[in-house]
Amino acid sequence: MTAKLSGNRKRLLKIVLIVGFFILSAIGYGLYWAFYDMNRLPTGVYLTESTSPDGKYTVKAYVSSPSLSADAVRGELMFNESKRKPKNIYWNYRESTAEIVWQDERTVVINGLSLQVPNEKFDWRHD
Repeated sequence: MTAKLSGNRKRLLKIVLIVGFFILSAIGYGLYWAFYDMNRLPTGVYLTESTSPDGKYTVKAYVSSPSLSADAVRGELMFNESKRKPKNIYWNYRESTAEIVWQDERTVVINGLSLQVPNEKFDWRHD
């Protein structure tokens, strides 16, 4: 009889752990989606753009003016030679202008911050 109870306890423990894992995963994803996902940034008003020396990339800058906080600049990387969708690579708070300068084919400087495209990104909420 005790062996059967032990088996039931193990089964119950497995179920509790699995359900707990899914609940924590859902909460974690919800927090990421709500506070960190750069794809949810507001579109903003177009400021300027600059194309890389080899023509593979274009960075477009937009300013967002939320009603209750300061302006923010969003930089969007466009892939000129492929059908990839644009990627947000820059989001900085308390800015309303954008200066975009390419140092080489893969290094772009946005308002003094250097990024290696297409993999690096800057989000003021994380730094």
